[in-house]
Amino acid sequence: MIGVSIPVFSKRAKRELLKKNKFFFFDAGVYQTLRPKGPLDISSEVGGWALETLVFNEIRALNSYFRLGYELFFWRTAKKQEVDFVLYGKRGLTAIEVKLANRIRKEDLESIRLFKSDYPMARCLVLYTGARAQHEDGIDIIPVTDFFSSAKAILEGTVQSALRSC
Repeated sequence: MIGVSIPVFSKRAKRELLKKNKFFFFDAGVYQTLRPKGPLDISSEVGGWALETLVFNEIRALNSYFRLGYELFFWRTAKKQEVDFVLYGKRGLTAIEVKLANRIRKEDLESIRLFKSDYPMARCLVLYTGARAQHEDGIDIIPVTDFFSSAKAILEGTVQSALRSC
């Protein structure tokens, strides 16, 4: 009850994937309190995990409450390229990457582009702490605050209308 483990998305995998599950606490504050602390900890990494936990819990709650029917996964290759969340179900395939950054750089999109090349039918989203919604190479880049205000529409698959409302 204190956390949830999600598996690696491996359906029709084209690459060697790591098989270790990813664990999320039920609350971002619990993670920040329980995490190991030391001189090598980088505050942006800690904040990134907290933001990712917050997004995970929102996705999980909306998926359950509105019975959207997604199974939740993440995707990580043997070369450590990772997409934070993969939603798979009757509504389709959606990949979501979460970035604690005020701007998105080319290298921030590498993993989700790789996922998109393996699964071209996937809707791909990058959530970031910046202020402007964008679209680049089939990837919707959305401010995380806009995601939270439009999350139900985004998860239901009406991404374009959700982006127009941002």
